[in-house]
Amino acid sequence: QVQLVESGGGSVQPGGSLRLSCVASGFIFSTYAMSWYRQAPGKERELVAAIITNSSSTYIAKSVKGRFTISRDNGKNTVYLEMSSLNLEDTGVYKCRATKIASVVDYWGQGTQVTVAS
Repeated sequence: QVQLVESGGGSVQPGGSLRLSCVASGFIFSTYAMSWYRQAPGKERELVAAIITNSSSTYIAKSVKGRFTISRDNGKNTVYLEMSSLNLEDTGVYKCRATKIASVVDYWGQGTQVTVAS
């Protein structure tokens, strides 16, 4: 059974930091690119960051560049999103996604809530 389980969300003040984790099971994690998406109420889902299988290339959205970092540990089947200098616009549900080139299969986690409020 495929599972992606996110954790690490919570409430934080502006300027604070959080580290999100997404633990995968039920598929060969090291063969999938991983990404983080977020969705705020009333807004479209946004790709925040992505990382390929061997971590040699990453993508960071312009809106979070310089503040967020994506990494993965294939030995632990886990992808991380380090978030710093959080602001109100970072509030939303953060979900991880697993995708594979030339495959229509992708997997999503249930999400973890991040709330930035003073």
